[in-house]
Amino acid sequence: MKILITGKPGSGKTTLLKRIYEELKNYVKVRGFFTGEIREKGERIGFFIENFEGKRKIFAHKDFDFPLKVSKYGVNINALLEIGLPEIIKAIDEKSFLMIDEIGKMELLSENFQELVEKAFNSGIDIIATISISPHPFIKEIKKREDVKIFEINENKREYLFKRIKEICFAELKI
Repeated sequence: MKILITGKPGSGKTTLLKRIYEELKNYVKVRGFFTGEIREKGERIGFFIENFEGKRKIFAHKDFDFPLKVSKYGVNINALLEIGLPEIIKAIDEKSFLMIDEIGKMELLSENFQELVEKAFNSGIDIIATISISPHPFIKEIKKREDVKIFEINENKREYLFKRIKEICFAELKI
């Protein structure tokens, strides 16, 4: 089972992924990570990356002076290497369920991330990932795989998609 959740920024991709995680964690071993906004006085100033065991690092910040940038954010690629990549490796090695939030512009600055995502998708493990609507070549390749189901989220479809993806997971995993 390979499920991709796509949609505009702020459409609810991460929230949906976390809700599905809460439903699955008592039935299967889940590896992976999610990203979230860092806000200050109502303004988004950066992003963090966190695994499901609570290990967290700042991934991107408007005050970071790193050579890698996406929009106004300097990207701390080491945060991805320290939090995200080990989760993908463990999921492949353990044959665990893998959740990735997100396959997006910041994450794709890492060739290692791209290689591991491709390896995970080819490994036979179950995956749910959020994926950018960006026309990045890697994103296009993942989306056109024949073994993936793609769901586009928007405000009107959030609850429907939660129920539908949960139903697919429980059926595929025979829960």
